[in-house]
Amino acid sequence: MPYRICKTFEVESGHMLSKHPDLCKFPHGHSRKVEFVLEADDLDRNEMVCDFKSLKEAMCDFLKAWDHALCVNTQDPQHDALKKAYGERIISFEKLDPTTEVMARRVYGELKRNLAAYAANPAAKYPLRPSVRIVRVRVWETSSSWAEYSETPEP
Repeated sequence: MPYRICKTFEVESGHMLSKHPDLCKFPHGHSRKVEFVLEADDLDRNEMVCDFKSLKEAMCDFLKAWDHALCVNTQDPQHDALKKAYGERIISFEKLDPTTEVMARRVYGELKRNLAAYAANPAAKYPLRPSVRIVRVRVWETSSSWAEYSETPEP
């Protein structure tokens, strides 16, 4: 069995689900936890899967952009006005409602790209081996509700 680690970050973010039949179609916010689970078959020279700081460095800018931002479907009638008024604080989801499931998939894709770039950087302060794999990304919407995304099914 491989070694696994988990690193969690917290962001305050809002969303509006234009396809929702009830109150969730209106702007509302959540104190979200974003959880990254990584694994490796063996440990690095420091006896780690990877340093938790490598995750922080790889994802810092992305998570900052989502903090105190509003996620909106590009097909929502208010999208363009919100984007004009609040600029980068509006995170656009192309023809998709930004459900927690959809967010988890987007965060996973960003993590995958950012970790690959970080691992390829010979100047990285906290080296990341290419053999480190992403197990899943879990996004908590509330203290009792989460959604996760993974490209590989768990055994």
